[in-house]
Amino acid sequence: MVGSGPGGLTFARVLHRHGHPVAILERDPAPDARPPGGTLDLHEGLGQLALDKAGLLAEFQALSRPEGQAMRILDPDGTVLRDWRPGPDDRANPEIDRGHLRDLLLGPLDVQWGRGVTQVVPGTRDGVLVRFADGRQETYDLVVGADGAWSRTRPAVSAVTPHYTGVSVVETALDDVDTRHPDLARLIGHGSVAVYGVNRGLVAQRNSGGHVKVYAQFRAPLDWHADLDLADAGAVRSRLLALFDGWADPVLDLLRHGTAFVHRPLHVLPVSHTWPHVAGVTLLGDAAHLMPPLGAGANLAMLDGAELAESIASGPGDLDEAVRAFEERMWARANRWATITTAGLERLVSPDPAEALALFDRVQPS
Repeated sequence: MVGSGPGGLTFARVLHRHGHPVAILERDPAPDARPPGGTLDLHEGLGQLALDKAGLLAEFQALSRPEGQAMRILDPDGTVLRDWRPGPDDRANPEIDRGHLRDLLLGPLDVQWGRGVTQVVPGTRDGVLVRFADGRQETYDLVVGADGAWSRTRPAVSAVTPHYTGVSVVETALDDVDTRHPDLARLIGHGSVAVYGVNRGLVAQRNSGGHVKVYAQFRAPLDWHADLDLADAGAVRSRLLALFDGWADPVLDLLRHGTAFVHRPLHVLPVSHTWPHVAGVTLLGDAAHLMPPLGAGANLAMLDGAELAESIASGPGDLDEAVRAFEERMWARANRWATITTAGLERLVSPDPAEALALFDRVQPS
């Protein structure tokens, strides 16, 4: 297994539950080497189903935040257009911080930290050859690439690389929001607040512990920042405030109080990405079907991992046939979700902000 994200760890946990060992190869030197990222909503029929297969659903329910399903939509002038709040027993898509989910999945697993993979070569005499950044190499019966958008495993099965969607995101964060920024805490509520304008939007999402992630999203060339030092927080803040000029002050405060900014251009793989089956190598999650980040990616990766693990653990059948059958199921499901999320991104970051509102009206419970 290459990669220790949600998909890779779910794969490993399900195999562990069935008594099958798996080597988890991760380039990061430690689990806390990078910030874990924001919060995830795990869907009942996707991420939660995967956790159930891993025997972790009850622990997830204890950690998750059902109240985080709340969603508020504002007009750029600050007018509240929609205010959805979950019912007391609504657990369809509860939120969990990525760090908490990672720790839950890690559990008893033994990850080989600091083992960056540079190349995967199938079809050698001894199996699938994996080359590492430190110059070493090893062979395996099956290599599963769960190593994300810029997967080093993918070239072993597919020459396709991600392409830019035309939408960039700049992320910032607010800490201790309830104490330091009580007005913004009330604006955000228990879940998320989103504001949509012409070809741009601002989304703020509450994590646990008073931490809030803020995402400025807009249509722009990939090199929109060519004249800007992205390490200069003041300069990035000024550019963003100019981009959202005229929006209500409480909304712009989400950017004014950010102290560091991270550029995240949105890349995707083709909606119908598949590959000719290659014995000994497969992909899951973003490595297989990178799509716009509209709530499906981690869910699909986790279910991919759980289903592949169950296929392998289900009996003494042909390993290659189990992988081949898994790929067919994964491709069909990913195609459906990639179609949905690609259309969703077009509507959320649109010349007509009413498209975003209409999309939420369709997917949110009445």
